[in-house]
Amino acid sequence: MKDIFEEIVRIRSKGGNSVLVTVIKVKGSTPREEGSKMLIRSDGTVLGSIGGGTLEAQVCKEAIDIIREARSKVLHFNLIGEEVAEDGMLCGGNMDILVEPILAQPTLYIFGAGHVSFPISKIAKMVGFKVVVIDDRAEFANKNRFPEADEIFAEDFSEIFSKLKINRSSYIVIVTRGHKFDEKVLEWAVKTEACYLGMIGSKTKNEAVFSNLQSKGISKGLLEDIHAPIGLDIHAETPEEIAVSIMAEIIKVRREREHTVKTWEV
Repeated sequence: MKDIFEEIVRIRSKGGNSVLVTVIKVKGSTPREEGSKMLIRSDGTVLGSIGGGTLEAQVCKEAIDIIREARSKVLHFNLIGEEVAEDGMLCGGNMDILVEPILAQPTLYIFGAGHVSFPISKIAKMVGFKVVVIDDRAEFANKNRFPEADEIFAEDFSEIFSKLKINRSSYIVIVTRGHKFDEKVLEWAVKTEACYLGMIGSKTKNEAVFSNLQSKGISKGLLEDIHAPIGLDIHAETPEEIAVSIMAEIIKVRREREHTVKTWEV
């Protein structure tokens, strides 16, 4: 059987969520012993078992709320007279089951290491994001300027794309030093699975970039999902205020995704 923890690593690497179920206490006749585990994937399939039957069905129903609330819960089951075992046998005991959400950590990819990126990185780290900073200038993209960043790449933008693992828990912010670089990054980013993609710039500049990308075969539908101009409209002027508006928009997108989930996506 595939190892549960290997499967957790695989799911998280793709930006997915799952639920880990562990039997933590038993009394009397129960279908499984303490320490038994089961993983519930986002498509409802399971790996491992805590006993099968109605017991597992009830735990699977709880799993959606566990993910939505991002909080562990202990479930208590009285199995006296219940047909829960995989072989259909009646049980006569009690089980306490720990149900834990396994969530992919959101990662913010900041393209550009200039004056706006500096406060974006700090705020993102404060609110729980893994932070990756990318710029082609080593004098800007370095640990002295971004000590809180988890990863820093000082390479040509086009050479770094293949090294980045973008998934459904990825957020991309494009704040490079020029239109040419913004367009290069956007042309790549719009084809990824990132759940958020924003680009700094005026409406006129962004329309020009979009027009160029459409001439290269990028569909209008893909471009309509881009947050450009980036950030919530709070009349921001300073780099710090712009960073606040950008991170506020990202937080809004993140929470809306969590609270509108009815069923999980594969």
